[in-house]
Amino acid sequence: MNTLKTVACLLYPDVMSLDLTGPLQVFASANVERQRQGLPAAYRVLVLGSEAGPMATSAGFQLIAEQAWSETDPDSLDTLLIPGGLGEQRQCQDAALLAWLRDAEPRVRRLGSVCSGAMILAAAGLLDGRQVTTHWADVHTLRQGYPAVQVLDDRLHTYDPSGRDGDGHVFTSAGVTAGIDLALALVEADLGRPLALAVARRLVMFLRRPGGQAQFSAWLTPEPQRIPRLASLLEWIPAHLGDDLSLDALAARVHMAPRSLSRLFVRELGMGPGRYVEKVRLEAARLLLQDAQVSVSSVARLTGFGHPENLRRSFHKHLSVSPQEYAERFG
Repeated sequence: MNTLKTVACLLYPDVMSLDLTGPLQVFASANVERQRQGLPAAYRVLVLGSEAGPMATSAGFQLIAEQAWSETDPDSLDTLLIPGGLGEQRQCQDAALLAWLRDAEPRVRRLGSVCSGAMILAAAGLLDGRQVTTHWADVHTLRQGYPAVQVLDDRLHTYDPSGRDGDGHVFTSAGVTAGIDLALALVEADLGRPLALAVARRLVMFLRRPGGQAQFSAWLTPEPQRIPRLASLLEWIPAHLGDDLSLDALAARVHMAPRSLSRLFVRELGMGPGRYVEKVRLEAARLLLQDAQVSVSSVARLTGFGHPENLRRSFHKHLSVSPQEYAERFG
């Protein structure tokens, strides 16, 4: 009896190649790890297109669809993934594809998207009323184009088989490598954490960034060079996390009114000073915990959270794990 779970991914012209190959490689590597353990393969990976044959990706090289989605019985699929890419808008206008996705949704166990592939699911009406995410650059477009969708702008993915912090049936992920995080979460749900950890190690990845983790590091926030006072403040903050970084203290440092500084932060960074400081402190705490040389209480003190309980609340709010769990996973 064939017990392979078929994991299919959509291929279309100008797809983002890594959105497709990254997740599928995780499932293929899970098969390899099982075979190393003397176990049978768990997955069959399948690439579906509007027709069988090669299609050019946005990178210029071609990938091959094994069969047409229109000729594929959704009941034969366990998991269906929809990637993003430059050609995503044309797929949003393909009435036949959208109808096939609507038919497939109740018939597959799991239906998910990677990056701007969320737009295709939204165009099919499959994300209405759901909490979803997508690549940070597409958040505004998704929110404006599909107001019935609850867009989370700072998540890696929304998959959660328990249903506590996401959805185990229809889910989405952020851009590119977040699709690999999503695939690792799916493998962990199917085959257990040790197997998923073995895959992550083989792929030289973390296992696994929690779905609630931010899409990018606070250190990567662009510096508004045209406003020297704010740029210098952003450079100063990481080196003084244990200092008083209240709004009044920051405003005094740059000789601005607190309200004016708040407006400047929101306009340039999309968040207020308080939220920005918390993100930088959280990033510093993550790095210290990954080093595994410092206790949680010391991390809380060094990064300006003060009490470990404050650090714990921030970790649960932004990463959906406790500091101790984070240290155990990534230390």
